Amino acid sequence: MNSSQPRDNALASEYALGTLRGRARLRFEKRLQAEPELAALVGRWQTLLGGLDSQLQAQQPPETVWKKIQLSLPPERNVVVPSRWSWNYLGWALAAGLAAVTLVPYFSPKAPELAPLMVLNGSGQQGQWLVSADGDRKTLRLTPLQLASVSASNSLQLWAIPVGAKPVSLGLLDSKAVTQLSNGNVTLSRGVTIAISLEPQGGSPTGQPTGPVVYSGVL
Repeated sequence: MNSSQPRDNALASEYALGTLRGRARLRFEKRLQAEPELAALVGRWQTLLGGLDSQLQAQQPPETVWKKIQLSLPPERNVVVPSRWSWNYLGWALAAGLAAVTLVPYFSPKAPELAPLMVLNGSGQQGQWLVSADGDRKTLRLTPLQLASVSASNSLQLWAIPVGAKPVSLGLLDSKAVTQLSNGNVTLSRGVTIAISLEPQGGSPTGQPTGPVVYSGVL
């Protein structure tokens, strides 16, 4: 396996998310023009991440937002004809002010920021699962991507399997919607397997996987 592949995969995911910035982004875009395989990797990440915003709802800022911006501006008598640079600066300042005013009412500071962590592939199964996590990997969000339907008599159960240890249940998953879970006090470090098994309705009756593993991946 090429040692650069994990790094390229990480860069491609950051590029698709829009979090790759500055010189690193410019260097990556130059590589995209010359490396078709890298461009295809970005395309796959864009496809995987494209449906994540389907859970978001548009918010209409209240009228008080513009009033606060107007009150923060200097009186008109002090305004001089700005240069082109000044217009650019004013536009940036207005955008930053609007973001600061509007984001506070709609987003709780306690909500963890989750970023893509890994993809679980199926063994002969249709679709994939995108696993996202916060910085401490204590909160997980699993997003189903084009899964086959699951029988009403079965449930999908998520497991963390540390190296050399027994599987630990992290909870049941909804095959048609995003599911958010805790890490079950398992340290999600390199080498830990994340797996999904097909269990009887309501989950495993023994506390350990009893059905086939249908999706899995290794951190």
